[in-house]
Amino acid sequence: MIAPSACPALVLNADFRPLSLLPLSTWSWQDALRAVLERRVTPVAYYDRCVRSPSTELRLPAVIALKRYISLDRPAPLTRLNLFLRDDFTCLFCGLRLAVEQLTFDHVCPRAQGGISSFGNLATGCGACNGRKADRTPEQAGMPLLKQPCHPTLAQLNVQARRHPPRFIRPEWVDYWTVELEP
Repeated sequence: MIAPSACPALVLNADFRPLSLLPLSTWSWQDALRAVLERRVTPVAYYDRCVRSPSTELRLPAVIALKRYISLDRPAPLTRLNLFLRDDFTCLFCGLRLAVEQLTFDHVCPRAQGGISSFGNLATGCGACNGRKADRTPEQAGMPLLKQPCHPTLAQLNVQARRHPPRFIRPEWVDYWTVELEP
């Protein structure tokens, strides 16, 4: 029998599209069940697993949809994964595409020269390019960027994430992962 801890719920927006594709938006079974009981979400699919109390038996939701739509046109939060996703896991200096573990990020205007950590001043880089550029701007290092850094929206990151499907999708989630996203 599957333990409840192995039963996270996929969270869909009110339009039945995942809130986030990378990382995939999920809630623990406890949070999902609480939201169902509080009527904040609509259960869409269930696991073949129940939790019981002395007087009640509840099926664990596998997929839930929010009742209120959350706009994905808002700016994405700055995280390493979102930065790498924005740049398609590609070094913006040499164009080499790498695994997450092999990527670094680089301040376009170095912190030593007053640069800040923001989407507009960060670029994905491979270790070799990051080391070669050092504490210089791309112009000073003679290393032009392949594209200018920008602040993506959550919707733009979801479109980009579609190109990087997870290695494993739970069978209960497949129909909701394949929903087409607008470009």
